[in-house]
Amino acid sequence: MTISTLTTDPSRNSKIIQYQRVGQDDDLCKPTEFERRHHSELMKSQEPPNVGRLWSSLDISSIAMLSQHYSAKVNSSSNGTDHPDHVVAPVMPGISTPQEENMFEPQTMLAQAWDTLKRALVFFRGKRVGTIAALDNSDEKLNYDQVFVRDFVPSGLAFLMKGEPDIVKNFILKTLRLQSGEKKIDRFKLGEGVMPASFKVIHDPVRNYETLIPDFGECAIGRVTPIDSGFWWIILLRAYTKSTQDTSLAELPECQKGMRLILSLCLSEGFDTFPTLLCADGCCMIDRRMGVYGYPIEIQALFFMALRCALVLLKQDEEGKEFIELIVKRLHALNFHLRSYFWIDRKQLNDIYRYKTEEYSHTAVNKFNVMPDSLPEWLFDFMPTHGGYFVGNVSPARMDFRWFCLGNCIAILSSLATPEQSTAIMDLIESRWDELVGEMPLKVCYPAIENHEWRIVTGCDPKNTRWSYHNGGSWPVLLWLLTAACIKAGRPQIARKAIEVVETRLAKDNWPEYYDGKLGRYIGKQARKLQTWSVAGYTVAKMMMEDPSHVGMISMEEDKQMKPILRRSNSWTSPS
Repeated sequence: MTISTLTTDPSRNSKIIQYQRVGQDDDLCKPTEFERRHHSELMKSQEPPNVGRLWSSLDISSIAMLSQHYSAKVNSSSNGTDHPDHVVAPVMPGISTPQEENMFEPQTMLAQAWDTLKRALVFFRGKRVGTIAALDNSDEKLNYDQVFVRDFVPSGLAFLMKGEPDIVKNFILKTLRLQSGEKKIDRFKLGEGVMPASFKVIHDPVRNYETLIPDFGECAIGRVTPIDSGFWWIILLRAYTKSTQDTSLAELPECQKGMRLILSLCLSEGFDTFPTLLCADGCCMIDRRMGVYGYPIEIQALFFMALRCALVLLKQDEEGKEFIELIVKRLHALNFHLRSYFWIDRKQLNDIYRYKTEEYSHTAVNKFNVMPDSLPEWLFDFMPTHGGYFVGNVSPARMDFRWFCLGNCIAILSSLATPEQSTAIMDLIESRWDELVGEMPLKVCYPAIENHEWRIVTGCDPKNTRWSYHNGGSWPVLLWLLTAACIKAGRPQIARKAIEVVETRLAKDNWPEYYDGKLGRYIGKQARKLQTWSVAGYTVAKMMMEDPSHVGMISMEEDKQMKPILRRSNSWTSPS
């Protein structure tokens, strides 16, 4: 059976007829070199002028604080999405957002968000496989018409909470098949376990066929392969398993192999003396040069969480047990390293301020030879009396003291942060509300780098000028991470206040990708409208507040056996 649909060519503004063969074999056929050339010619011709552990990570008292009565099922039935049995265009031309004032009341904003998410759906051979990055077609699309692994996570969580897990399952299986293919960038072969940054559905009306084309970084700005895609994939697989209580997907031989391949890339032994992962700039959500090279907290926290998720997803067979043993050893070392050296509060700041330098031997206190003169002036005013956070980076002679939202929220959700540290992070957010939340949650990092330092660190990147984009910009998508972290830490009132701030503007502004300015007062100068993960971030945050038990699919309970077992002076020795 063949169905034709009118849609917009993802790479151009022209309308073309696309054909879909419904009911054909759903196996993913990897594009051959012939198919790639054929697609290129086609585009030219169309150019116009033991997983059974039940989650118990949620503090029951904090749930009781949120609401006494809620019904996820009622909400699900009132705002549910249909399961289409035909192909629809992932991008609809002429998208408009209602402008009536009452359309943006909190009661209707969630319904509008779901409508936008439905329009962002991408289909492959009749099945929903993801959501595109943005529906905004007012400008050149670049790669915003693709399905990004990291971008899809909040969308996937929203559909899981809605009781529609099929799209998440399809996404997991399709990206898994893309992982198994050969990956080359400029004739250099990448590791076997690398997950794509994104993929695109290519419709070939001549051959009446569809193909998935992945991007492993060969088309990205800077040609950087994302490290976080594999971690997000494992975290989403665990969320699917927790939400559905269906272990069959994770137990598939393909999924087990996929996890082992990702872990093989990260757990290999080499020259590095740190348990953290050495990373290039642009390897994560901050995908441009921003001085996060080395050991960025975002990657280390995601690494920690992915290891903990894999620990409960891997089967106890011969291959699985080998990786489980490696994971346990790495988790102990990583846990101690991050809690000891990445954490900063007022006391730790004072200790660094008084550091001696040029220390040798195992008794050294200043193990990374950090110069006290490198402490930035803003840090002393930023650090409250009560409060603390995980700094952005720690490596020899360098500590990046910037606050990074995603890494700190993931640290809470993964229980990398102790209960005391989680409380301190919440205290910091409350104490520095204007700096970190302002008029549009939430600062991706703080503070912005400026002047000559900006020129050096970013390479004069015009998109990352001060208080814009990755350089101190405000990202609404981070709302879901803040909400989940607040609920887990027993501070839901912080999340409620942030959601109320979002509801005053986000829908009226047509769901921008990010905001500019110290307070997040202005829509980003190059921000896309109808950004899918901005929509999904609000949706997930709202649904978590209505039913806090949803946090269980994305949070990890504290592992009592993961207490630091080493003295600080012996921290270079890996735990046995």
